[in-house]
Amino acid sequence: MGVIKAAIGDAVLTSLWVFNLPFLGVLTGIVSKFLGVEALLPVTLLITTFLATINVLVFSLLGHVLGGASFNPSTTIAFYAAGLQPDSSLLSMAVRFPAQAAGGVAGAKAILQVMPSQHRHRLKGPSLKVDLHAGAVAEGAITFVFCFALLFIMLKGPKTLILQLWLLSVTTVGLVLTGSAYTGPSMNPANAFGWAYVNNWHNTWDLFYVYWICPFFGAFLAAWVFKFLFPAPSTPTTKKQKKS
Repeated sequence: MGVIKAAIGDAVLTSLWVFNLPFLGVLTGIVSKFLGVEALLPVTLLITTFLATINVLVFSLLGHVLGGASFNPSTTIAFYAAGLQPDSSLLSMAVRFPAQAAGGVAGAKAILQVMPSQHRHRLKGPSLKVDLHAGAVAEGAITFVFCFALLFIMLKGPKTLILQLWLLSVTTVGLVLTGSAYTGPSMNPANAFGWAYVNNWHNTWDLFYVYWICPFFGAFLAAWVFKFLFPAPSTPTTKKQKKS
């Protein structure tokens, strides 16, 4: 029952995340136009980062309310592989990931119904802009950097939550700019699946190779590298076992 409850929470949170995400671009455009800084890329990026920080803060609180729900399979993999989610298992993820994917579909379909026509050009979702293998490498590498940064910021970075989220937003915006010429990027298989579904390529090898397999590999690798560079301190019990 606990796994089913977690999967439902994941589906709800992911649907809200995918539904909400396009509004970041819309709000950035509105604020930039109001301030008269549309032509100043550094300023628009700063506005986007500020809005993204607020967005992630809200979803962090929602995830807590929903019992630790997650909207990104890649980060779930990273935390699990880093040993930070002892209550998770491969079986629970096998239930939760399809629920997140279903939430992604629901969110993408819902935003298509309500987004004003003048902003519908923002509703494209991640897509391949290079050949298959180059895209796979790019998405895996970007997800690796994202997950490693997430682990480092949350565990080794500043203790203030809002500062952690701001650093994570800066990292995310930078990676989106870097990966925009390759895969979007997504860094979130559930988000990619939702948009692939509404664009009718959700059942293709390209989607699973680029937006599921490679991000999972990148997330696992990020957790392994993080554990290698920052090993957990030995507990007194572990030390006693080593001496004996």
